[in-house]
Amino acid sequence: MNTTLKTNITVKEICDGFVYNELEGKGLFGLSGKLTIQPEYQRNYIYASDGGKREMAVIESVLKEYPIGLIYFNKVSSDKFEVLDGQQRITSLGRFITDKFAIKDENGMEQYFGGMAKDKQKKLLETKLLIYECEGTESQIKEWFKTINIAGVPLNNQELLNAVYSGPFVTKAKEEFSNSQNANIQKWSAYVSGSANRQEFLECALDWVSKGNIGDYMSKRRKDKNIDELKKYFNTVIDWVSSVFADVESEMRGLEWGRLYEEYHQKTYNPVKVSAEARKLYGDPYIKNRKGIFEYVLGGSTDTKLLEVRVFEEVIKRVVYTKQTAKAEKKSESNCPLCAVGHDANREKIWSLGEMDADHVAAWSKGGKTTIKNCEMLCKTHNRAKGNR
Repeated sequence: MNTTLKTNITVKEICDGFVYNELEGKGLFGLSGKLTIQPEYQRNYIYASDGGKREMAVIESVLKEYPIGLIYFNKVSSDKFEVLDGQQRITSLGRFITDKFAIKDENGMEQYFGGMAKDKQKKLLETKLLIYECEGTESQIKEWFKTINIAGVPLNNQELLNAVYSGPFVTKAKEEFSNSQNANIQKWSAYVSGSANRQEFLECALDWVSKGNIGDYMSKRRKDKNIDELKKYFNTVIDWVSSVFADVESEMRGLEWGRLYEEYHQKTYNPVKVSAEARKLYGDPYIKNRKGIFEYVLGGSTDTKLLEVRVFEEVIKRVVYTKQTAKAEKKSESNCPLCAVGHDANREKIWSLGEMDADHVAAWSKGGKTTIKNCEMLCKTHNRAKGNR
């Protein structure tokens, strides 16, 4: 790959013809249309997501004559370029010059570019940037793109995959799932963690439809001009969840709904009964993992491991062990009730506290509570064999 350092390109030239797409959250063009600021392998604009601190810092750095770092362009043809690295900084400059946000002046007052003193405007516009023009094959350019993004705010996995498999499919997919203005975002956010700008909705959709093989799925569909399968599958999963569970709970967000859909969507559920069961479990103080409630209900309310039901406290175990052991010694039988009624060598064995587990006499899943009255000590072998019987 060949690189050429350019030191005479000004902020004014870079931002000439700048357009910012509020809907998609990205800067589009610069250099009078010769520069594509956000090619498809680039992440969305994120410098405004922290309340504008980073984009304001870019402007303040230029005005104070602080360096804002090297910028890299990919030379696509003799007069066409795309930003390889630096699109966040360039978009910040373009957004400020087109009055999309303000900075604070020395008196703490908000100041838009259009209202700045002429000398400050001139200083900003005439600042020269350090730009490397790079020429190489597609694979070289993308490898370099990944390398230079190790520092700073690193690309996440999906942003890197977008870069590697950029093309019509990624373009369409980002328009749908990486658009923070999409009217469906609010509905999706009930079940999916993350943000559109950081590609987390797109990653989730791809993960579900590909059953975890995102890279392979994107590779095969790189040149596809539609994302019909992706959209249909994602929306099918979301609609299924919302139809089974009438109530939306915060713990639903970020669960493996794609996997749960594959495992349970062919079963029939009564939403009224499902909601009643879920509400009952939500009110149970002995459940530690509320995120497990939904799979527990889908699976027929049998796998209590999903709920991490609170275990008996040590003091309860010791009290029950002491009482149970004293009673067993008087009868010359094992202090494990199940060993005592058996016919093997352990029938009269007195187990140590460390060799026993606390167990619900009446299983928690059948209404038994985690109280001293419902606690008995069993040897580890019998406790593990008992399960929810």
